[in-house]
Amino acid sequence: MQKRVEKEWDLAIDPDTVRFFILKAKAISAAVNDDYADGSEHEVELDSQSRDSHLHDGLAEEAEENLTEEELRELINDLNVDEAAELIALAWIGRGDYDAAEWTEAVNEARQRTNKRVSKYLLGMPLLADWLEEGLEAIGA
Repeated sequence: MQKRVEKEWDLAIDPDTVRFFILKAKAISAAVNDDYADGSEHEVELDSQSRDSHLHDGLAEEAEENLTEEELRELINDLNVDEAAELIALAWIGRGDYDAAEWTEAVNEARQRTNKRVSKYLLGMPLLADWLEEGLEAIGA
């Protein structure tokens, strides 16, 4: 866990927006984890020798999961450069790549990497929700 730094933060991205992203990321993660938990509970026996895996309850569920991920992707893509850089920096701080005291350095590094693939990069992080939460906690937001 990151050491919390007592400092006033002047964030471009609203901490409540980050918390909303965290909720969306948790929903996406929960949907994925439900499909992979215990693998065998989703097996369907076709006959005495064949089995098939059933990973969801139908197209409605699949569409709902995709909408959640697509919604988060679009929300991240709508961020301006400063907000996107801070979101990446929060994830890095939460992951332990930077300490909260290195906030400015993390944001500057993230700003240099910010491009059209921010959402792909962030959504590719397996523990995005946890890292964003830990990043917010570390900076005291």
